[in-house]
Amino acid sequence: MEPVTLITGGSTGIGAATARALLKQGHHVAVTGRDAGKLAAFAASASAGERLLTIAGDAGDENDVAAAVRRVTEAWGRLDNVIANAGFSLPGNLESHEPGDMRAMVLTNVLSPALLVRETLAHLRKSKGRIVIIGSIAGLRNTPGNLYSVTKWAAHALAENVRLLVGKDGVGVTVVAPGVVDTPFWDKRGGTPEAAPAMTPEQIADIVVFAVNQPAGVDINQISLRPTGQAG
Repeated sequence: MEPVTLITGGSTGIGAATARALLKQGHHVAVTGRDAGKLAAFAASASAGERLLTIAGDAGDENDVAAAVRRVTEAWGRLDNVIANAGFSLPGNLESHEPGDMRAMVLTNVLSPALLVRETLAHLRKSKGRIVIIGSIAGLRNTPGNLYSVTKWAAHALAENVRLLVGKDGVGVTVVAPGVVDTPFWDKRGGTPEAAPAMTPEQIADIVVFAVNQPAGVDINQISLRPTGQAG
């Protein structure tokens, strides 16, 4: 059977582009998302038949994550790759954020990849699979009051901690840290910055697929990339 990959936050943006790229390679792909309508639209556009599962749920909820993993393994009998892509940012900074919104961002950006790893390690150890966590350039540099940056620093730390945990078992762990990407990620922030250069979701998906496709024994741990001309 071809490889089986689970992607959180996979109905739009980087997640959807990665799903399409992996489907093109012959993977069986499951994508999760909170919005059932967006998942249905993605499934219709992908036209992948039984090689695509769409699963509605909250990547920051342990029951939804466990149910998604269970559905994938029951459908296809294995799990080879997981891509922790679900995430969002808030406009403003921690001084202007509402506490409830701050909590939601921490749960989505930090807890959700940790839950995904926790629920899938047994399967990935068996398949000697790969984990890809979508980080950010914001996780490598600080800017004033940027709580999103804090969450992505945590995601980068999670990737390294998980690598130390499972490297001996043959499981690869990669964090991909993009700069500005033109995706719906920016919708809550007033749109992609017009003055800033931006990459496409497909360009980031190519990097994720590159990491997933490394041969056994090769573990790429961190890839950072910016659009040419991005200063920060």
